[in-house]
Amino acid sequence: MRLFRRSRKSEDVPDPRTAWPEQPVPEDAAAAAVKFWEAWFALLPEVSAALGDREPHRVEHDLCTLVEALHPRLHFSLDRGHRAIYSLVLTGQEDPEIRPYTDAWKAAAPEEDAIWEYHDSVPPVPDPSEVTVNLGETSIALADVRVTAKVDEAAGRVDVTVFHPLIGELRPETRTTMTFLPLDATLGERVAAERLGKVELVTEPQDGRLTLLELREVVGRLGSPTSGNVGTPD
Repeated sequence: MRLFRRSRKSEDVPDPRTAWPEQPVPEDAAAAAVKFWEAWFALLPEVSAALGDREPHRVEHDLCTLVEALHPRLHFSLDRGHRAIYSLVLTGQEDPEIRPYTDAWKAAAPEEDAIWEYHDSVPPVPDPSEVTVNLGETSIALADVRVTAKVDEAAGRVDVTVFHPLIGELRPETRTTMTFLPLDATLGERVAAERLGKVELVTEPQDGRLTLLELREVVGRLGSPTSGNVGTPD
């Protein structure tokens, strides 16, 4: 499963007794996007070498700086691609203030090829039931996640509960991750934000529970206002 990295490394956090430094936001999103891609191609040989050596940490700081220059609240990941070998994902986590920057970034992106594909939100994985994530010391197989779905046809949204048999073994701070991670993996970040209403993590299995793939089918029947296609990589 992908690991998202904030655009600023934790060791860059200032002393808590000082004010958080002002992080400028570019006024021209399109110009900032062009600068991003120019810097990306300059850095690409180092990125490719680090990934080839399975040492992505070697370029993490440079990528953090690059992403932060586009917008300081962006997150990013390098991951295995669906159509290409690797994918680069930039996400504003569906914050409408950041959306113009991810839109400009995607519009200025180069054509995808056999090596790289690009996403401006977290895409769904082909089959979430094949994914296992490590949350602390606990391995969570998404195949064991069960959800309930209450559909509001008029609103085009679905309220869900999320359950996993090992939920009791998770620390409180990781339970929020367990709530949303399976849904993003199943639907993709953008569709999850648009189509899900109330989301609740439960500690006991509920009546009418579904697998994640069955949830994908339920949401897919609503259609997608963004892409017209739910639950498949963009």
